[in-house]
Amino acid sequence: MMTAPPPDRAADPRPEPPVPPAPDDCCHSGCAVCVFDLYNDALERYETLLAAWLARHPDSS
Repeated sequence: MMTAPPPDRAADPRPEPPVPPAPDDCCHSGCAVCVFDLYNDALERYETLLAAWLARHPDSS
């Protein structure tokens, strides 16, 4: 039985974390969608993508 070759890191780069907003990026007006909400959504997506990437690249940490 043949095993799959390891994924090519150049073709499958490690996900980059989102850049957190600066404290003064928030206008403190109670917006329905705050920049911090958008950041938290992006952070959750990043964590999901990173977990999948680490599963494909178990020798990385």
